Amino acid sequence: MFSVILPGRPCLTDIVAVDAQPNGQATKFAFNFPLTPYFSELVVFFLPGTVLPPDTAAAIYIQFPGSDFRFIGALANEKPSSIIKVSPPRPTETQSGDQMLDGGSGNSSAVVTLGISIEPVQVVAPQLAALEASTSSELVPVTPQQKAITTKVLAQRIIGNAFNFLASFSGSSDPSGRGQEVVPLKAFQDWWTKFERKIDNDPTFLEREDPSANG
Repeated sequence: MFSVILPGRPCLTDIVAVDAQPNGQATKFAFNFPLTPYFSELVVFFLPGTVLPPDTAAAIYIQFPGSDFRFIGALANEKPSSIIKVSPPRPTETQSGDQMLDGGSGNSSAVVTLGISIEPVQVVAPQLAALEASTSSELVPVTPQQKAITTKVLAQRIIGNAFNFLASFSGSSDPSGRGQEVVPLKAFQDWWTKFERKIDNDPTFLEREDPSANG
């Protein structure tokens, strides 16, 4: 049903069914392969003719030596292959020159297990969404100075941005200057156009501690 490719290695086809169903159809499978040589991505795909049951997906898990299984992706009838980035423990050189795994006493015989489980879409989808969210957050650098911004603070900054921009357009409703201050509607429209352009060009400018006074 499935196959796996690791760059620089032969295509893996020796899949093992790890459960047995009354109808003889297995839903959980595994590939076992050496940890070395080092790899940072793998490709999992359907073999020709493979079709999953309706409303199911193939959840993909990986287990490195000394760790638990971790969800890393999924396949579906509409997505029959996937390139997945992974972070195996890197081999290190000991003082004696023997190769061993980080944080352990493994050797070149260490084995990785890749598990594939056919599960309901409603079970796989939340895991996939959480994985994509965590991956996206890892790509955004975060500095210690960055702080979570509350809705109240964000609203205050938007209002402050508008006030600073519109203040220069204000005038009095009374020619003598003693009436209420008013702002032309066009000035507000100009601010909104400029504000939207600023958001498009720099979506995080309001999250910084000192956003520009006039947007």
